Amino acid sequence: MTEVASKEFKTKTLEYLESRGIPHSIIGEMDSFMKDIEFSKEQVQYFADQVYLSYLKAMIVPMEPIGTVAAQSIGEPGTQMTLRTFHFAGVSEFSVTQGLPRLIEIVDARRNPSTPIMYVFLTEEYSKNQKKAREIHQKIEQIRVDSIAYDVEIDLADYSIVVYLDEELLEDKGLEIEDINKKLKKYGKKGTIETDLENNCIIINPELEDIQKLQKRREKILKTLISGIKGVKRGIIYKEDSNEWVIQTEGTNLAEVLKIKGVDSTRTISNHIHEIEKIFGIEAAREIIIRESKQVLRDQGLDVDQRHLLAMADLMCFTGRILQIGRHGISGVKESILARAAFEVTIKQLINASVSGEEEKLKGIPENVIIGQLVPTIGTGAIKLQADLQKYREILQDMSED
Repeated sequence: MTEVASKEFKTKTLEYLESRGIPHSIIGEMDSFMKDIEFSKEQVQYFADQVYLSYLKAMIVPMEPIGTVAAQSIGEPGTQMTLRTFHFAGVSEFSVTQGLPRLIEIVDARRNPSTPIMYVFLTEEYSKNQKKAREIHQKIEQIRVDSIAYDVEIDLADYSIVVYLDEELLEDKGLEIEDINKKLKKYGKKGTIETDLENNCIIINPELEDIQKLQKRREKILKTLISGIKGVKRGIIYKEDSNEWVIQTEGTNLAEVLKIKGVDSTRTISNHIHEIEKIFGIEAAREIIIRESKQVLRDQGLDVDQRHLLAMADLMCFTGRILQIGRHGISGVKESILARAAFEVTIKQLINASVSGEEEKLKGIPENVIIGQLVPTIGTGAIKLQADLQKYREILQDMSED
């Protein structure tokens, strides 16, 4: 009868694998897999051997040009993407840039994404209660006069502006007519401002008798922020699979949202990479680049190895600030003049290098291809070692003294 592997045997096998360089995360998965199943010693050994061999096969071979492989891995499926903008599943009123346009936004490190979005997670006290979640939603969603008034007209009889408010909308947004009156008071400084509760309207008389000036004043009133956070156009509340209420917004202002009591600052995120970098730093921005890229590819049903996306994100963030993959970013800061010139704006790059007296050291691939000579050793791990003779002499001297 085959001997069943003991817990100690399994632990020793896993410890040995970890000592051979297998990552802790894989060891953890193996441990949880073997926990509740009775394996024989031979089965545990076979399982460990297969994991080890698979890990070795998955490792990058020294001298492998990972940059080229990563570029091909992301670029080739990128051409298969649709150019359409998809709607979020279950949230028909929200649309978001997806597919190739979104991937281009990410690698170009655009300052302003075309559809900025926030996912606002709440602390336990608020996330399980819809009423409390709605209170936070009302604090976040930007409410302007034009979103709660069904009409704002100019009364030419006495040169006043009348704001007709929608009673149902006021109730839905949790606002009182007096709240709007306070926000609009600045427009009646030189004139008067009255509240007509019977007709649910506010009459502003700015003491202006010029139609054009009145029209401009009306436009300003329409855009006046009554409540909420600037930049967050609208938001919706929906229930996650984890049975908690989450707020999704169109428009983003992460810095202000995180100040609101009840918002979970450890999970709330935005798809605006530069905003994330400004608030949380470069490491968080790198994480968002990886997440967003994976999401775009997953939505398109494309399978790209995560390591290629990690290489791209590392390249964009290794200087401590986000660089685009283009002439104003990574390609524009290369050490080689010919490599920069080979990418874009050739004449400009050559003239600038000539004026500043730069030297071409011909170390990389593009510059050697351009001048027609053999390319030096390429790829990850292609390093040259040089012995420190002085240090070697010192070691020998110490040994002879001993």
